[in-house]
Amino acid sequence: MPKLVVGTVFAPVSAAPWAQAVTYNDELVSVGSRVQVKEELRRSGGTRIELRVRDLGADRVYGAHVHTKPCGKLPTDAGPHYQDQPDPTQPSVDPAFANPNNEVWLDLTTNKDGSARSIATVDWRFREGGARSVVLHEMVTSTHEGHAGTAGPRLACVNVPFM
Repeated sequence: MPKLVVGTVFAPVSAAPWAQAVTYNDELVSVGSRVQVKEELRRSGGTRIELRVRDLGADRVYGAHVHTKPCGKLPTDAGPHYQDQPDPTQPSVDPAFANPNNEVWLDLTTNKDGSARSIATVDWRFREGGARSVVLHEMVTSTHEGHAGTAGPRLACVNVPFM
């Protein structure tokens, strides 16, 4: 099945919107650290997304999600999380919508070298033009009512032309 791979390094935010990936927090996602995103369309009609990072902060958790807009100079430029069934109330914090079956959650924990890998598989495909980036967040993704899907400040963003 079709596969998309984006691999790049994080650039300073001053390189937005032209850079493939930018960091908003150089302490936790340093300029020059590496990121790779793979998207694979499954025969079943689902989608598999893999996120790999290198040279990030060591031994820490990062939240990560697919977002609706491209990266920009401001962390909020990437828009909200992509949702297969959009929550009519934004920002979405209702666990009926903000969950790993309706969104793409790619939280990861780095090793002592700052490397990590995560995979998310969902039973659906992105709407054309609806998913444009992956954003790394400061904390693991919350699942409880009123905070579902939140993961703290946006640390970095990578543009991905999802299929």
